[in-house]
Amino acid sequence: MTQALIAPSLLSADFARLGEEVRSVVAAGADWIHLDVMDNHFVPNLTFGPMVCQALRKYAVHADGSRVPIDVHLMVQPVDALARAFADAGADVITFHPEAGAHVDRTLQLIKAAGCKAGLVLNPSSPLDALEWELDQLDVVLIMSVNPGFGGQSFIPAALKKIERVRKMIEASGRDIRLEVDGGIKTGNIRAAHDAGADTFVAGSAIFGQSDYRSVIDAMRAEISRPAAT
Repeated sequence: MTQALIAPSLLSADFARLGEEVRSVVAAGADWIHLDVMDNHFVPNLTFGPMVCQALRKYAVHADGSRVPIDVHLMVQPVDALARAFADAGADVITFHPEAGAHVDRTLQLIKAAGCKAGLVLNPSSPLDALEWELDQLDVVLIMSVNPGFGGQSFIPAALKKIERVRKMIEASGRDIRLEVDGGIKTGNIRAAHDAGADTFVAGSAIFGQSDYRSVIDAMRAEISRPAAT
């Protein structure tokens, strides 16, 4: 499987210190920075706009100056205008919900034309139909293991079956597509999500709720890499 990536979600960070928080999790070993963008319309919450993404871009860098990808999850409706705005603001990966877009294929093309990786997000009850027709356009599939809108929720176990099914679809396609999972991910369940087929893990309160970000990220990597029980 592709190398596992840890993507701390800023939804659980200290909003008064976002730049410092990004710098801290990058230093602690974060692979991506995850932005949960909510519009208080598609989901009942309101979070970050493109200007926040733009402001954080300078903090999402390694010590050598190389970029840490900013992974933008759009929980908005309509999608296209904000997808363009976040691409212009420095996003590297943009994912959205097929239910929120009138023309899913066109939106995927728009994101890729803007120079970003594009992906679709599936809610806990969303069918896999959209993937069947759009897999050749995708760089990322994001499986929600909670209902979108709020951080700090508990992982929905049924998401593991969905991850398994999507992993089989990706393997059958022969394409290099990231399989991301978001919602309730912590040290105690990250291995189960990995074994189901996920390779990119969004974690919010599990990381930002602790004082030592590196110890949590290291513990998550250790869980992923430990030998399977015999």
